[in-house]
Formats: sequence, structure tokens, C-alpha cells
Amino acid sequence: MYPNLPSLNSLKVFDTAARLGSFKKAAAELFITPTAVSHQIKTLEEALGAPLFERKTRAVLLTNNGLRLAETTSIVFQQLSATVSEITDSNRTLTVSTTSSFAAMWLVPNLDGFYQTYPNIDISVMTGEEVLDIERDRRIDVAIRYGKYDPDKKNTVLLAHESIGLYATPGYLEEIKDISKAQLLETKWVNQSLPPVNWQLILNTTASEVSVRQFAQEHHVIQAALAGQGVALVSSLLVRSALNNRWLVPCMNHLKEREFGELTYYALVPSRHKNNETITAFLNWLRDQLS
Repeated sequence: MYPNLPSLNSLKVFDTAARLGSFKKAAAELFITPTAVSHQIKTLEEALGAPLFERKTRAVLLTNNGLRLAETTSIVFQQLSATVSEITDSNRTLTVSTTSSFAAMWLVPNLDGFYQTYPNIDISVMTGEEVLDIERDRRIDVAIRYGKYDPDKKNTVLLAHESIGLYATPGYLEEIKDISKAQLLETKWVNQSLPPVNWQLILNTTASEVSVRQFAQEHHVIQAALAGQGVALVSSLLVRSALNNRWLVPCMNHLKEREFGELTYYALVPSRHKNNETITAFLNWLRDQLS
């Protein structure tokens, strides 16, 4: 019926390599060897009678014909993926990309409640501090981001505004009456685009006047506080479970929780999953729980 079309597999390999700009990265995503990717691309070029990539020493670049084909395959595979997702929507796995701290301290501990409501949906959690391009990385169905929410950005959903508080174990607070004498714990953001949230800002003091210990991950700060090592300056959302169990208590006599307007939790959905009912259900559950 479509005699001029090359094999679907070769088009899929081409689309992946074009999207990632690398045969090696395409091979990793498709779980095949770079040699196999190169072979599929060469076979496709021979079938079309035109080169699709310029091979450089450390990169591959699309030719004009390659660009034309990539524009089409991108649309076709996104539409195909969306349709298949809709058909299998009643029983599927959502891959959620988020930060290590949010996954460890909130998402994973609360997933049982989601499964009770939606037993046919499985959640696979990917963690990391690198901001991935979810339009190009088709492994990701939805990303939960931390930072400044842009309401004008398409396919984004505000989940919660951040509040920061001071927390420690009851035993530690009994020993430390003056917070200036305490061991203070804070996060030094790996993501440098985030606005600073540190003790110097909170106490309006200099580093030499207080003892501050920094961690690269917010959940490490919380773990240190749980171990009785000091007073943590962290997200009130991430310590919710610890507060409910009275493992940590707020230092309300020193400083009340304060909102940081530029810090929010928000979700980003790739355009290929726009109006996906499973993702909508997950996001609605998230917003309800985070509120």
C-alpha cells in the first residue's frame, strides 16, 4: 500500500538519532549498538538515494534532506505515541522525572495513596538534578520541577508554592536554647539558577557569626537533622512526614515559616502527551496532596 516507504524500524532509528544529534546517544536510548544505528542510517540513505547526515569527527549534522525527513518523522512518531498511549491508557506506566529530594522525601512515601485510587497506573520515578529536555527524551511522561514557575510557558501546571522553615529533633532543641549557638544545616543548590535560601539570608548575619554545614541535596539536610546533628533550613513540604511523626519539630520560636515567591513545585508535560487522561489524573492527585 505504501511501496515508497522505507522500513519503520530504520525511520525510528533515524528519528532518534536526529532528535538526539548523536548515533551513540540514539544507540543508548534504543538499546542497540552505535554500529547498528550507523548501519540502519546507511541503509535508509541508500533506499532514499540521498545523504541524511554529515559525519563529523565528534558529531553528526543533518543535511537539508535530513532536516526535511526529521520534521516529518518527529510529528508522525509523536502522533503515533500519543494514540498508542490513549489506547493503553487504562493500564500503563508513567515515567516521572524529578529531583532526588522530592522523590525521596515526598513522592515515593506518598505513592501508596495514589495506587489505592488508581490501581491500574504504575509510576516509575527517574531522579537527578540535570534538567532534561522532555520534548526530546521520550522516556519521560511528566517532569516535576523545582524553581520559578512561568505561567506563560505551555504545558506547565503549578503544583505548590514553597515554604521554608526551621526544623530539628525535640532532643536537639532541648539542648540548644540559642539558635546562634546551634549547628545550622542548609542546602547549597546544585542547580545554580535557583535563588539562594541560606542561613545568612534568614538571620541577616555573616558566615563567621554562625556555624553552617552545607549539603548538596536537601534530603541530606533533612537526614542530618533527623540524626540530631543540627537545625535544618528546608522545605516544609519535604519534612511533612517527619513532622507528622514528631521526629522533627518546627523552631517556631526562632522563625516562622516563610514563603519564597520564586520557589515552586510545578509539572511540565511534553506536548506529545497533551490532554493525556492518565497524566491529568496524576497531576490532579499531586495538586490535591500537595495542598
